[in-house]
Amino acid sequence: MNKISVIIVSWNAKDFLRNCLASIYKNSGTLIGEVIVVDNASTDGSPEMVTKEFPGVTVIRSSNNLGFACGNNLGIKQASHDYLALVNSDVIVHPGCFETLTAFLEHHEEAGLVGPKVLDREDRLQSTCRRFPTLMNTICRALALDHALQRWPLLSREMTPLSHFTESDVEVLSGCFWLARRKAVDVVGGLDERFFFYAEDVDWCKRFRDAGWRIMFIPQASATHFGGGSSDNAPLRYSIEMLRANLAFWRKHNGIPGQVAYYLLSILHHFLRLILRGLNVVIRSDPTKEARFKFTRSQVCLRWLITGKETFDRSAL
Repeated sequence: MNKISVIIVSWNAKDFLRNCLASIYKNSGTLIGEVIVVDNASTDGSPEMVTKEFPGVTVIRSSNNLGFACGNNLGIKQASHDYLALVNSDVIVHPGCFETLTAFLEHHEEAGLVGPKVLDREDRLQSTCRRFPTLMNTICRALALDHALQRWPLLSREMTPLSHFTESDVEVLSGCFWLARRKAVDVVGGLDERFFFYAEDVDWCKRFRDAGWRIMFIPQASATHFGGGSSDNAPLRYSIEMLRANLAFWRKHNGIPGQVAYYLLSILHHFLRLILRGLNVVIRSDPTKEARFKFTRSQVCLRWLITGKETFDRSAL
């Protein structure tokens, strides 16, 4: 089998990163040709930890936070093997995962991008297979109807849980864990660096599909994704960044009319949730921390959409 270059972009996720690297070396045998960590100006000692505990890992240190797309592109340029694994810092790779994914690519030359079944920290299935955003499924999302309409491809971006147990072609694979064919990446190009964080995965998958490459979900391979390894450090900032990225995606692929449509639907989305979550906080005598956070997040997102003013310093993202 051809060897893999593993690329991990990390920002202030030292403990997650340590566990991720340990799982790669423990569970991936001789398939791993190199591991590259791109550190986005962490202040928690992450790069020093990697250098000390994993001396075989190549560390690329940035003087500022370049974002997910740019960070991965630095790793892709440095990588030297035929397969590129883009793995989030808060992922644990299970035994046999890389072997299974690599074997699929070896036997399916038309496949350019593959991903495993992903579990959360409670060993519950994480939804990683999605459909491309459309006006119809974005309307359903704004009205909170998307989960109820998962079985209807035109009305929901989410795919049913049962679909995550069958090997299948998909439109979008979550960017938490990809294994890409280097030859396909050379055709498609790297991640679009206009996306600082979020939406770059949807954009990359669309470009793979547009170029004729299959994107495959392989449930026989598995990994654990804890979620929020970097974004938990600044969740409200990342919520704004998600909106910014999605607006850029709609502008890129649907022009100004598409961007305006998404903008208006986003206002509707957060306005409805602000009302519902506000009622939830008021009605409950002791609202949970999660309920209070969701209410605050809706406030922050709606304020940014309407005024364009950021509550947070972008340089701290």
